[in-house]
Amino acid sequence: MPTTFSADDPFVRLAQNLGELEVVIGEGARPAVAEVRARLQQAIGSRERGDIAASLAAIRAAMERLAALGSTLDCNEGAMMRLIAERFSEALGKDSKGEAESIVNMIRQKAGDNSKDGDDW
Repeated sequence: MPTTFSADDPFVRLAQNLGELEVVIGEGARPAVAEVRARLQQAIGSRERGDIAASLAAIRAAMERLAALGSTLDCNEGAMMRLIAERFSEALGKDSKGEAESIVNMIRQKAGDNSKDGDDW
């Protein structure tokens, strides 16, 4: 049975806002954006099934792919995105929900989502 994703979910909003990267970077970003979206959908589905480990692994993979995509913009952007992805992975490894959520919000803002979140986790 397919999972229905809520439009209020922060990962759904991030996936939707990734289209801005396609506009900025161009057609070459389309495969990477599709991959990041797919990973985020996997993360949401895993979380809804209660498989937190699989959800975190999918989020980590999405963030790493997003960082690699940032490298196509310029060296500084790529370095910053890699640092964000590393901080995110470290926060997940430390089970620091607040830090991980803060990093996701930063990524969402960079992707064009300026909305405020509650406790969506």
